[in-house]
Amino acid sequence: MLFIEYPKCTTCQKARKWLVANEISFQSRHIKEDAPGADKLKSWHSLSGLPLKKFFNTSGLKYKELRLKDKLPNMSEEEQITLLASDGMLVKRPILVGDGFVLVGFREAEWAAALGKISG
Repeated sequence: MLFIEYPKCTTCQKARKWLVANEISFQSRHIKEDAPGADKLKSWHSLSGLPLKKFFNTSGLKYKELRLKDKLPNMSEEEQITLLASDGMLVKRPILVGDGFVLVGFREAEWAAALGKISG
């Protein structure tokens, strides 16, 4: 599994601890140093079943600085993907990419269900 994180992010730290505690092996990738490209983002978006807006880090400084809350509704999906691929800090994290699924953000119950673990 691929675990995409920003190590300073407390939610990413929680998710990492949960993965380790549940003995789930993963490969880690730093989202700022190794940002996902447009093709990866398209693929993950498709696998996730989530609206593309869920891939944006809406609490991030860059998101607010660019006033994306107002701009996203008027952007095409292609423009949004290009924007996400331009800066890893715009992408919500953590992201867990497994065989046939993509989880965006860390919600323990959701991750436990996807990975067949009992939450707790």
